[in-house]
Amino acid sequence: MALAHNLGFPRIGGDRELKKAVEAYWKGELDEAGLRAVGRELRAAHWQIQKDAGIELLPVGDFAWYDQVLTHSLTFGVIPERFHVHGGKPGLDTLFGMARGVSGNTSSHNTCCGGAHAQEMTKWFDTNYHYLVPEFSADQQFALSWEQLFEEVEEGKALGHNLKPVLIGPLTYLWLGKEKGSDFERLDLLERLLPVYGEILQRLAAQGIEWVQIDEPILALDLSQAWKNAFERAYNLLQREPGKKLIATYFAGLEDNLGLAAGLPVDGLHIDLVRAPEQFPAILDRLPAYKVLSLGVVNGRNVWRTDLQKALAVLQQAHERLGSRLWVAPSCSLLHSPVDLAREDKLDAELASWLAFAVQKCQEVAVLAKALREPQAAEVQAALAESDAVQASRAASPRIHKPAVQARLAAVTTADSRRQSPFATRIELQRARLKLPAFPTTTIGSFPQTSAIRLARQSFKAGKLSAADYTEAMHSEIRHAVSIQEQLGLDVLVHGEAERNDMVEYFAEQLDGYAFTRFGWVQSYGSRCVKPAIIYGDLARPKPMTVEWIEYAQRCTDKLMKGMLTGPVTMLMWSFPRDDISREQQARQLALAIRDEVVDLEAAGIKVIQIDEAAFREGLPLRKAQWQGYLDWATEAFRLTASGVRDETQIHTHMCYSEFNDVIESIAAMDADVITIETSRSDMELLDAFERFDYPNEIGPGVYDIHSPRVPDSGEMVRLMRKAARRVPAERLWVNPDCGLKTRGWPETEAALVNMVAAARQLRSELA
Repeated sequence: MALAHNLGFPRIGGDRELKKAVEAYWKGELDEAGLRAVGRELRAAHWQIQKDAGIELLPVGDFAWYDQVLTHSLTFGVIPERFHVHGGKPGLDTLFGMARGVSGNTSSHNTCCGGAHAQEMTKWFDTNYHYLVPEFSADQQFALSWEQLFEEVEEGKALGHNLKPVLIGPLTYLWLGKEKGSDFERLDLLERLLPVYGEILQRLAAQGIEWVQIDEPILALDLSQAWKNAFERAYNLLQREPGKKLIATYFAGLEDNLGLAAGLPVDGLHIDLVRAPEQFPAILDRLPAYKVLSLGVVNGRNVWRTDLQKALAVLQQAHERLGSRLWVAPSCSLLHSPVDLAREDKLDAELASWLAFAVQKCQEVAVLAKALREPQAAEVQAALAESDAVQASRAASPRIHKPAVQARLAAVTTADSRRQSPFATRIELQRARLKLPAFPTTTIGSFPQTSAIRLARQSFKAGKLSAADYTEAMHSEIRHAVSIQEQLGLDVLVHGEAERNDMVEYFAEQLDGYAFTRFGWVQSYGSRCVKPAIIYGDLARPKPMTVEWIEYAQRCTDKLMKGMLTGPVTMLMWSFPRDDISREQQARQLALAIRDEVVDLEAAGIKVIQIDEAAFREGLPLRKAQWQGYLDWATEAFRLTASGVRDETQIHTHMCYSEFNDVIESIAAMDADVITIETSRSDMELLDAFERFDYPNEIGPGVYDIHSPRVPDSGEMVRLMRKAARRVPAERLWVNPDCGLKTRGWPETEAALVNMVAAARQLRSELA
């Protein structure tokens, strides 16, 4: 019979219990036993939730204290030398040190790794989830060094569950890493790594495990022949190991790798029919007669309810060919979905009826599997009827379409997305107007969100604080941020964003066409969770969103105050988008709304405006053949946002944790006057792209990692900037942190910025 299974479940907990426990551990408020107890409770709860929803084969190994790739690095013994625990095995502090870096000579729990900088972090394929990049050396050795998976299997089996361990496959794991050093390629390490996988499979079989899910999402990428050959080599070796193996692919179609994936000597294959429905039914003709096919028909990355009739039609066609060899699943791990819609008590009934979170998606998977086994069952018929009603309700709802928005979009011309003059002309006008020194200093926008700020915002939303009192509380925070920046000697100030809950949600709350949840949290990295807003209809800006706050901040100082906005592509990528119109249409609607804000800021006297596009690279399709189409509309959306101002108004943008080499021409085509980027974790490696391409505009390469508690000294920052100046002319360089400072505390923020300003002054003296 068709089997209902799941590829992974959100690990954070409905109330972000994991986040709270991990952060308490970091602060020394919770010991390791307490932290591990929270982990056990969450895993037990999540297994039971999935089982109750009707999932028959439950994932294990999808839980991680920080990141699943990092967990695999510890499992395989891929621990950089700076984190080695001499005379002992790695522990949780090793794991967290690799993720966050270690400040000083001690941590709150141990004395290893003092001053070690964190591993590089980057995006997990085209999602807003970030993983820790494995670091490989030419003499890399692999050894089973972390028992977490086996411990969790024992936990689940003790609770009576039917479990399917989840592993990142050997090829994908190597692909995700980076070589540290020269004269080798990470693919050369495959033969050393495979014995560890063999040992894992043997131990899982000894624990009574029948099926193991091996995630190989790089099968949905453009692969060289060497990597394709390596797949065949690896799995021909691994087929000798015990247990049944399901290869899982997702986020895109297999395309030219379809034959390779279907032919691997494993027992099953999972494909994503949400992102790539065109894979079906071609896969049916290529799949060997012995092999299970898992079809991902429930969207694991968005919040809209599945059209059950549409999904069932595909499944029925597959079921006729495959029978019991058909499995039903979400398209990918539900890591990217909020936990449970049932907790949402503030959404209106109509909107709520259109949505499904992780728990509900498990229920959808289960009912689809049951529909294949018992099509006339009352439960199945009721679910299908309800799904039909939901789809009809959403399609006909008058709240979705706004004729004024559509008419404005139709009237846009190519001139609307071009600045008045080229950069070479603009920058001379801007330098004359702004009068900034060489190596000007600024920050990316946000300052620490203290408990007092959060309490004031919560009290205001709850009606316990008047609008006037809330405004004064925020004004006080702005004055504080401005005063500190003046004392530190920064050149271009920011207001600190005290009034903002999130860089997307804050703006989304003020735009028509967005809906919001109370508990729709999704993990972004480590303990950092985001609550994406939901785009349900056409988007428009009813009134200014930031102008009053920025105007007030500018009145507090004679220095330049930077207006801070989130760009249209990032607003789109970090929201749950509509699935009834294209992403391009949604991005252009957002561009016009934010353009209005840019123009209003300029009219209010703001001379520098930053439009963050942190997610620009994230939106890139996984297949290069589809890149240009995306880059064209994403670039045009940014330019449409930024091009309503005069030449002398300086437009900044910010991008973080992305590889730029392959999209540098499009980043240049955005035509921002200044771009600030994350570069410190990669030791300025990302600037190689800007050197090879001869990027024409100004650049602020981040000189310290804001995601780590360590405070680098000014010498370290000077070294990084000297390295940057070898790639980019000094007169075009800015000095700034990697990203916003929202998650840091004031003492470390001030200490780091003191060093940053000192570094800029030293660099200026070297120019004299």
